[in-house]
Amino acid sequence: MDKKITVVGAGNVGATAAQRIVEKELADVVLIDIVEGIPQGKSLDLTEAAPVEKHDARIIGANDYEASKDSDIVIITAGIARKPGMSRDDLISTNAGIVKGVTQEVVKFSPDTIIIVVSNPLDAMCHITYDASKFPKNRVIGMAGVLDSARFRAFISMELDVSVESTHAFVLGGHGDTMVPLPRYSTVAGIPITELLSKNQIDRLVERTRNGGAEIVSLLKSGSAYYAPASAAVEMAESILKDKKKILPCAAYLEGEYGINGLFIGVPVKLGLNGIEEVIQITLTDDEQAALNKSAGAVQELVDLVKKMS
Repeated sequence: MDKKITVVGAGNVGATAAQRIVEKELADVVLIDIVEGIPQGKSLDLTEAAPVEKHDARIIGANDYEASKDSDIVIITAGIARKPGMSRDDLISTNAGIVKGVTQEVVKFSPDTIIIVVSNPLDAMCHITYDASKFPKNRVIGMAGVLDSARFRAFISMELDVSVESTHAFVLGGHGDTMVPLPRYSTVAGIPITELLSKNQIDRLVERTRNGGAEIVSLLKSGSAYYAPASAAVEMAESILKDKKKILPCAAYLEGEYGINGLFIGVPVKLGLNGIEEVIQITLTDDEQAALNKSAGAVQELVDLVKKMS
């Protein structure tokens, strides 16, 4: 393949993302992890599946970053996962150091890459990556809105008993309890869900979307979601590599858009070869803007906490 994606972190999210990438034949993959043998073993296992899955993408595992040299995209999934009773914010002290170190290594070998951040707490980790990489803002992107919107779409599909392919949804704001699902912009075959569901139904689906990650953590008992997060990150990577220019909700560094300045916040963006090629500004009601401002405030608290710790 003529494209190369490095996935940092060979845990459930990283390994699943690697699997999705090679089976779609998007790029060759380098899977990196600090634990010796894990990325090599998982890469070999995926390689041995290739004849059955009928793809020719190459995947190699490594414990150092030299193998990642000249990657087109780097997906950072490294860090500890949430456990029951643990908020994303609880992860910050451990994951901040991990993500900073990973970013510095990535940039050393791939100075022109585009970084997709998946590690939690997502919005704070985007700031750490942005500061450590010194990249322009279009080349550091957080994976949150695609996942949260996918969850909202899944719940809408289940509620109405319709194909997920007919659903579209937008979830803005930080990746956490203050995220802002937008029912007015969420549709089934172009019909706003406000025309198809009662306010009580919508409120219930919105709340379930906000708690989507925690619901899975509570069910798994000893882990967190990985299939949907991996799929969301790979959709972003595909739009970039193929220059598809999809409009997707991602965590982007805002400089005045939506009245927010100097923060990574989930908003609709156009993703192409240059990463974030445009921030799409949609008209919000006063209530929606207030909810987005509240979410931005929660992200700012996390960023301030990161600064105190560094």
